[in-house]
Amino acid sequence: MILSDRTIKELIDKGVLKVDPFEKSQVQCSSLDLRLGGEFARYRETELIDVREGVHRVDRVDVNEYIDIQPKEFLLATTVEYIKLPSHITAFVEGRSSLGRLGLFIENAGWVDAGFEGQITLELYNANSVPIRLYVGMRVCQLVFAELDKIPENVYSGKYKGQRGVTPSRIELDGDL
Repeated sequence: MILSDRTIKELIDKGVLKVDPFEKSQVQCSSLDLRLGGEFARYRETELIDVREGVHRVDRVDVNEYIDIQPKEFLLATTVEYIKLPSHITAFVEGRSSLGRLGLFIENAGWVDAGFEGQITLELYNANSVPIRLYVGMRVCQLVFAELDKIPENVYSGKYKGQRGVTPSRIELDGDL
Protein backbone atom coordinates (compact mmCIF):
# COMPACT_ATOMS: atom_id res chain seq x y z
CA MET A 1 0.00 0.00 0.00
CA ILE A 2 1.34 3.44 -1.01
CA LEU A 3 1.29 5.90 1.89
CA SER A 4 -0.75 9.12 1.70
CA ASP A 5 0.35 12.59 2.78
CA ARG A 6 -1.56 12.12 6.05
CA THR A 7 0.24 8.91 6.89
CA ILE A 8 3.63 10.32 5.90
CA LYS A 9 3.12 13.32 8.21
CA GLU A 10 1.88 11.11 11.07
CA LEU A 11 4.92 8.80 10.80
CA ILE A 12 7.30 11.78 10.77
CA ASP A 13 5.50 13.46 13.69
CA LYS A 14 5.75 10.22 15.72
CA GLY A 15 9.44 9.79 14.84
CA VAL A 16 8.80 6.45 13.14
CA LEU A 17 9.99 7.85 9.81
CA LYS A 18 12.90 10.27 10.16
CA VAL A 19 13.72 13.03 7.69
CA ASP A 20 16.36 15.62 8.61
CA PRO A 21 15.98 18.44 7.80
CA PHE A 22 12.23 18.30 7.24
CA GLU A 23 9.77 20.92 6.04
CA LYS A 24 6.04 20.18 5.82
CA SER A 25 5.94 21.74 2.34
CA GLN A 26 7.97 18.74 1.10
CA VAL A 27 5.00 16.40 1.61
CA GLN A 28 2.91 15.89 -1.52
CA CYS A 29 -0.35 13.90 -1.73
CA SER A 30 1.47 10.55 -1.99
CA SER A 31 5.20 11.34 -1.79
CA LEU A 32 7.92 13.34 -0.08
CA ASP A 33 10.09 15.74 -2.11
CA LEU A 34 13.84 15.63 -1.51
CA ARG A 35 16.24 18.44 -2.34
CA LEU A 36 19.56 18.48 -4.16
CA GLY A 37 22.61 18.66 -1.95
CA GLY A 38 25.82 20.50 -2.83
CA GLU A 39 28.15 17.49 -3.17
CA PHE A 40 28.69 15.78 -6.52
CA ALA A 41 31.12 13.24 -7.99
CA ARG A 42 32.27 12.61 -11.54
CA TYR A 43 33.95 9.40 -12.63
CA ARG A 44 37.37 9.99 -14.16
CA GLU A 45 37.99 8.92 -17.74
CA THR A 46 39.31 5.39 -17.82
CA GLU A 47 39.44 2.53 -20.27
CA LEU A 48 37.54 0.15 -18.02
CA ILE A 49 35.74 -0.07 -14.71
CA ASP A 50 36.39 -3.51 -13.23
CA VAL A 51 33.63 -4.29 -10.74
CA ARG A 52 35.93 -6.57 -8.74
CA GLU A 53 38.40 -3.76 -8.11
CA GLY A 54 35.84 -1.16 -7.14
CA VAL A 55 35.61 2.40 -8.20
CA HIS A 56 38.11 4.75 -6.65
CA ARG A 57 38.51 7.12 -9.58
CA VAL A 58 36.03 9.88 -8.79
CA ASP A 59 36.49 13.61 -8.62
CA ARG A 60 34.39 15.20 -5.91
CA VAL A 61 32.85 18.57 -6.62
CA ASP A 62 31.32 20.76 -3.91
CA VAL A 63 29.17 23.66 -5.04
CA ASN A 64 27.27 26.34 -3.15
CA GLU A 65 24.85 27.53 -5.81
CA TYR A 66 24.53 25.42 -8.96
CA ILE A 67 26.08 22.78 -11.19
CA ASP A 68 25.85 22.40 -14.96
CA ILE A 69 25.44 18.86 -16.25
CA GLN A 70 26.79 18.62 -19.76
CA PRO A 71 25.02 16.70 -22.56
CA LYS A 72 25.42 12.92 -22.15
CA GLU A 73 27.20 13.46 -18.81
CA PHE A 74 26.70 11.13 -15.85
CA LEU A 75 27.37 12.24 -12.30
CA LEU A 76 26.52 11.32 -8.75
CA ALA A 77 24.71 13.69 -6.41
CA THR A 78 23.24 13.55 -2.95
CA THR A 79 20.12 14.76 -1.25
CA VAL A 80 20.06 17.41 1.45
CA GLU A 81 17.91 15.14 3.61
CA TYR A 82 19.12 12.25 5.75
CA ILE A 83 16.33 9.68 6.02
CA LYS A 84 15.73 6.71 8.27
CA LEU A 85 13.12 4.14 7.30
CA PRO A 86 11.54 1.85 9.88
CA SER A 87 11.59 -1.91 9.35
CA HIS A 88 8.08 -1.99 7.89
CA ILE A 89 8.36 0.85 5.32
CA THR A 90 10.18 0.82 1.97
CA ALA A 91 10.48 3.65 -0.55
CA PHE A 92 10.83 4.20 -4.29
CA VAL A 93 12.94 7.10 -5.54
CA GLU A 94 11.39 8.88 -8.49
CA GLY A 95 12.74 11.82 -10.46
CA ARG A 96 10.54 14.87 -10.81
CA SER A 97 8.55 14.93 -14.04
CA SER A 98 9.46 18.57 -14.68
CA LEU A 99 13.17 17.63 -14.75
CA GLY A 100 12.56 14.47 -16.77
CA ARG A 101 10.86 16.58 -19.41
CA LEU A 102 14.15 18.47 -19.78
CA GLY A 103 16.01 15.20 -20.44
CA LEU A 104 17.42 14.72 -16.95
CA PHE A 105 17.30 11.12 -15.75
CA ILE A 106 17.35 10.84 -11.94
CA GLU A 107 17.80 7.46 -10.36
CA ASN A 108 19.25 5.72 -7.35
CA ALA A 109 18.56 2.21 -8.54
CA GLY A 110 15.02 3.23 -7.71
CA TRP A 111 14.61 1.47 -4.41
CA VAL A 112 15.26 2.16 -0.74
CA ASP A 113 15.00 -0.93 1.47
CA ALA A 114 13.15 -1.04 4.77
CA GLY A 115 15.58 -0.17 7.56
CA PHE A 116 17.83 2.00 5.36
CA GLU A 117 19.18 5.20 6.78
CA GLY A 118 21.37 7.83 5.17
CA GLN A 119 21.40 10.46 2.51
CA ILE A 120 20.26 9.21 -0.88
CA THR A 121 22.95 9.08 -3.56
CA LEU A 122 21.38 9.96 -6.89
CA GLU A 123 22.62 9.06 -10.35
CA LEU A 124 22.03 11.94 -12.75
CA TYR A 125 22.26 11.67 -16.53
CA ASN A 126 21.66 14.46 -19.02
CA ALA A 127 20.09 12.87 -22.10
CA ASN A 128 19.57 16.28 -23.69
CA SER A 129 21.85 17.89 -26.30
CA VAL A 130 22.35 21.04 -24.19
CA PRO A 131 23.66 21.52 -20.62
CA ILE A 132 21.16 21.52 -17.76
CA ARG A 133 21.79 23.78 -14.76
CA LEU A 134 20.64 22.45 -11.37
CA TYR A 135 20.56 24.51 -8.18
CA VAL A 136 21.55 23.32 -4.73
CA GLY A 137 18.45 23.10 -2.54
CA MET A 138 15.96 22.65 -5.37
CA ARG A 139 13.46 19.78 -5.27
CA VAL A 140 15.07 17.08 -7.38
CA CYS A 141 13.28 13.82 -6.61
CA GLN A 142 10.56 12.30 -4.48
CA LEU A 143 10.19 9.29 -2.23
CA VAL A 144 7.06 7.19 -2.57
CA PHE A 145 6.57 5.10 0.57
CA ALA A 146 4.97 1.68 0.79
CA GLU A 147 4.13 -0.42 3.83
CA LEU A 148 5.35 -4.02 3.84
CA ASP A 149 2.83 -6.76 4.51
CA LYS A 150 5.12 -8.10 7.29
CA ILE A 151 8.34 -6.99 8.94
CA PRO A 152 11.12 -8.70 6.93
CA GLU A 153 13.37 -11.38 8.37
CA ASN A 154 16.37 -9.35 7.20
CA VAL A 155 16.00 -5.59 7.57
CA TYR A 156 18.52 -3.64 5.47
CA SER A 157 21.98 -3.51 6.98
CA GLY A 158 24.00 -3.29 3.78
CA LYS A 159 27.08 -1.47 2.59
CA TYR A 160 25.33 1.90 2.11
CA LYS A 161 23.61 2.12 5.49
CA GLY A 162 24.44 5.40 7.22
CA GLN A 163 25.96 6.99 4.12
CA ARG A 164 26.48 10.72 4.13
CA GLY A 165 27.29 12.70 1.03
CA VAL A 166 27.92 11.25 -2.40
CA THR A 167 28.78 7.57 -2.11
CA PRO A 168 30.26 5.90 -5.21
CA SER A 169 29.57 2.26 -5.99
CA ARG A 170 30.81 -0.28 -3.47
CA ILE A 171 30.12 -3.23 -5.77
CA GLU A 172 33.55 -4.73 -5.02
CA LEU A 173 32.16 -5.66 -1.57
CA ASP A 174 29.55 -8.00 -3.10
CA GLY A 175 30.15 -11.57 -2.04
CA ASP A 176 29.30 -13.04 -5.45
CA LEU A 177 32.29 -11.54 -7.26
